[in-house]
Amino acid sequence: MSASDIERNASSALPPFVELRGLTRSFGSNHVLRGLDLRVDHGKILTVLGGSGSGKSVMLKHMIGLLRADAGEVRIEDTDATGFDEAEWIRVRKRIGYVFQGSALFDSLSVYENIAYPLREHEDWAEARIAERVEACLEAVGMVGIEQRMPAALSGGMRKRVAVARAIALEPDAILYDEPTTGLDPGNSRRIGRLIQSLQSRLNVTSVVVTHDLDLCRSISDQIGLLRHGGMLETGSMGALNEGRLPEIAAFLEGAGDGNDEVGMHHRHAEPMPAGGETHGG
Repeated sequence: MSASDIERNASSALPPFVELRGLTRSFGSNHVLRGLDLRVDHGKILTVLGGSGSGKSVMLKHMIGLLRADAGEVRIEDTDATGFDEAEWIRVRKRIGYVFQGSALFDSLSVYENIAYPLREHEDWAEARIAERVEACLEAVGMVGIEQRMPAALSGGMRKRVAVARAIALEPDAILYDEPTTGLDPGNSRRIGRLIQSLQSRLNVTSVVVTHDLDLCRSISDQIGLLRHGGMLETGSMGALNEGRLPEIAAFLEGAGDGNDEVGMHHRHAEPMPAGGETHGG
């Protein structure tokens, strides 16, 4: 038995932090998810690859109840959350930070107010405690000193890091990243990758990263999945990939996916998603 097999068996002894079972979701005649199964183990960075329009963002939104499945189950630590009402999902969202593809900062609020927003929504804290937490979050992403700047005055990479700071404000158990490097230059993309790894080790969170940035995938992943045709084609550890036991993922990483995967799309500049908005594609 290889080291990667031992590690996988040890993690499987715990219930997954999030598990999707037979998840199905359509938007009219567009069948995006077609019986998707996925296990997200505690304390790991799971990267989900797939081309634009493959359903990666739709999958993430089901994990925190922003979208509801047509069929199948969403389980949070072995509890079936599929039928949760909005109040129950709000409690789940306090435990799971979400970094939107377009950062989704409130343009009318300063950096300080953006990060303080979830604290004011969900906690009854004095302003001094909020200020301490905002400073700690900005320190965690290497952005101390920009509290009073407005989002419009920030670069794309800075906006991404502020979005991450806001996502960790409530000290979540997990963080979901929706295309965290889209629209960034290579230097900033590498910086975001290092930030994801740093938060993983410092905060001991579970992370799910959906991307078609192949360099990011190679640099941060503990586990990898390939989403194609509405289902998870293949999943496994980086060890399994390196040992040649994940041929479909290896082919995708080498740019040999089919035409629908748009493997080279990590160079595309996507439009930011507005705060509170939903997209039904990638």
